[in-house]
Amino acid sequence: MDKFCYLGDMLSVQGDADEAVEARIQIGWNKFRQLVPLLTNKDISLIRRGRLYSSCVQSSMLHGSETWPVRKENEVALQQAEMRMVRWMCNVKVS
Repeated sequence: MDKFCYLGDMLSVQGDADEAVEARIQIGWNKFRQLVPLLTNKDISLIRRGRLYSSCVQSSMLHGSETWPVRKENEVALQQAEMRMVRWMCNVKVS
């Protein structure tokens, strides 16, 4: 067995955090999609949307991250996912 899920965290034989980071990014995107109507609502202030994002999406993406042996590539992947979500919230288009 190369990888398995333990208490919601993906563990791999190599002992790196690649699988865990990918799984957590996917969980973050799922949570973000659930909250898109609120996170993109212009009637809600950006500050409140940011707090909602931080408490629901960001916390679900980083859950258990204190136990990961994180490499620079993992940090970059998390930052890219987060920036894509923030741009979507703010309706910023990248060309």
